[in-house]
Amino acid sequence: MKTGYALIDCNNFYVSCERVFDPALRNRPVVVLSNNDGCIVARSDEVKTLGIGNGTPLFRCRDRLDRHGTAVLSSNYALYGDMSRRVMETLSRFSPEIETYSIDEAFLSLAGFQRRDTTRYAGEIKKTVERWTGIPVTVGVAETKTLAKIATRLAKKDPGMRGICNLMGFPRLEEILEGIPVEKIWGVGTASARKLRRSGIGTARQFRHADPKWVRKHFRVVGLRTQRELWGEACIPLEEEPPPKKQIVCSRSFGRPVTTLQDLRESVADYAAQAASNLRRQGSLARILQVYIATNPFNGGPQHTGGIQVRFPTPTSDSLQLVRFACRSVERIFKPGFHYKKAGVMLLELTPGSRMQTDVFWPHTTEKIDSLMQAMDQINGRFGAGSVQIASSGIAKNWRMRRSFKSPRYTTQWEDLPVVKA
Repeated sequence: MKTGYALIDCNNFYVSCERVFDPALRNRPVVVLSNNDGCIVARSDEVKTLGIGNGTPLFRCRDRLDRHGTAVLSSNYALYGDMSRRVMETLSRFSPEIETYSIDEAFLSLAGFQRRDTTRYAGEIKKTVERWTGIPVTVGVAETKTLAKIATRLAKKDPGMRGICNLMGFPRLEEILEGIPVEKIWGVGTASARKLRRSGIGTARQFRHADPKWVRKHFRVVGLRTQRELWGEACIPLEEEPPPKKQIVCSRSFGRPVTTLQDLRESVADYAAQAASNLRRQGSLARILQVYIATNPFNGGPQHTGGIQVRFPTPTSDSLQLVRFACRSVERIFKPGFHYKKAGVMLLELTPGSRMQTDVFWPHTTEKIDSLMQAMDQINGRFGAGSVQIASSGIAKNWRMRRSFKSPRYTTQWEDLPVVKA
């Protein structure tokens, strides 16, 4: 018996989050910017009609945006993360099996729903999410995750579908697939799409009818699974628990050029503490710490890029230890006289925390340190990131990325709570 999946995709998610708490932004052009307010990363439908694409640098289109009264906003990650959590909690009421695919997308299993009207059920999902969170969504339903992705794409493109497309048992699926370019198939990357087109395969329908032996030979098992999914055979299961990351990276561009060792040390300490927190969140330990710094290759001035790795005899997730060695590392690679644009920390060779093997010659983490890290994580989880931090990461942090147009953190900070005057 075929199961079926529903893909729920939040429309213009960053923009929609901003509009929930600022009604003046509705029906007005809105863009959200990347780190340091550099490029456009999210657009409202009104901006899309202007022909301004994602990734466009702000300075190239600022005059055009201003002429159309566009609201320009910096990224507000605290708000977007919390709104995503609310959307996912709402979706979990509709199916016991849910995969959070990204910050604004989730797959639901429809196993056991065969006797229900899945189109009507998709409508209930859409209506409930929009009513409970204020975020508009598009729902695509199909026998497989790959086809559900296509259904969502169709619902976004055709206003007549009103945000819902159900391809379960759809009799004219071949016609639909003929209109889907091969590079728009979920799981087909740019290089694979070029290879397919060189072989005369340019649409989803043509890929569906390709020789399976040829597909497996050139695209391995992954490509064959995608092809079988286009036939309605579910080959890609839900990932209810995302696999642990194999490496953790914390890196940012500075809001202004950094020239002093003190600022670089603070930034690297801050990034190492964030990376350590993420490491503990997935229950892992790291054996290698990598620190790097770099100047801006586009400013035409003197250039310097430096990096260094530290290998620990015993894997660790101790923020104090990681921050201490990160600061020592940046002191070794820093060179005066350069204007640094970026720094970062990487944690490599991650292992599960339950498999730690100690070294008799290395002072491994004690129970007191474990309790301290747990207390820090709990406080920051309850009162917001940065409520408790390591002193070496600084206080003022003037090097932080620039976000000149950031909206309030409506849902995560008491002082930013919206005020309603009756």
